[in-house]
Amino acid sequence: MLRVHRWVRNFFGFSRSQTNAFVLLLPLLALIMLSAPAYRWWVSHRPRDFSKDKQTLDSLIAHWDTKSADTTIILQADALPSSFFTFDPNTISEADFQRLGFSKKLSTRIAHYRQKGGKFRVKADLLKIYGMDSALYAQLVPFIRLPEKLDMPGEVRTRATVHKAERKPFDLNLADTAQFKAIYGIGEKLSLRIVKYRDVLGGFVSMEQLTEVYGLDSMVVNKLMNASFIEKDFRPRRVYINKLTEKDLAVHPYLKGTAARAIVAYRFQHGDFRSVDDLQNIQSIDAETIRKIAPYLEFGN
Repeated sequence: MLRVHRWVRNFFGFSRSQTNAFVLLLPLLALIMLSAPAYRWWVSHRPRDFSKDKQTLDSLIAHWDTKSADTTIILQADALPSSFFTFDPNTISEADFQRLGFSKKLSTRIAHYRQKGGKFRVKADLLKIYGMDSALYAQLVPFIRLPEKLDMPGEVRTRATVHKAERKPFDLNLADTAQFKAIYGIGEKLSLRIVKYRDVLGGFVSMEQLTEVYGLDSMVVNKLMNASFIEKDFRPRRVYINKLTEKDLAVHPYLKGTAARAIVAYRFQHGDFRSVDDLQNIQSIDAETIRKIAPYLEFGN
């Protein structure tokens, strides 16, 4: 022990009292450090009595046998969606609309429409309500208690038939919002969105581009395709790829992100683009983007 005291004093330069305190502190520190692992080992090897837990589980199982089945059935019934039922959109409540799958916001909008004197005369009138999901409408058609079309007197029927026959397809690149709103499923916001996208794009060169307009579902797109056309000699607004800055190029929907930056960088390193084929040398621009932007590019001065 004296050797330990002497070694500590010589190594650390402690006084006699400091050496005594240090020698006493070492075993205390060791005891503290080893106490936690020792306690965990003791707890893990300690025998456990699960008799109380077993009694609790037995009582829960007995209770489950008598009441659980009914409770489960109730919970499952609440989780299932309400089935469709025949209805008249002019009379049912907002709650009934929601049972049929309408959102709360759309149900309230229909209620306000009726309060202002609006009336549904044929099934397709539901599509006039802004926000109506055409896919949901297609499922509900057999359950709507309204006629497919109005029965009109002979003279009026003839006039309406003639008017329908005279309605010709419109030019997709010249149409205004009123012509778009005449299509079932397109309201004020969607018609404005189509016109805005057409302007930013520089004009539609393909009917497929209608699917790029946010909010137009496939059913509405098909109706719009049948009601409109694109002139064969239509020339969209051109993008001068060798003159415009990165900011100006990025305005076009097909050149957003890194495409505009990559075009300007390539132009700086290799000079002006001579044709669409030069874009294939830019690895960050995929073939689909090149195909879509090609009709809008201008390479001359």
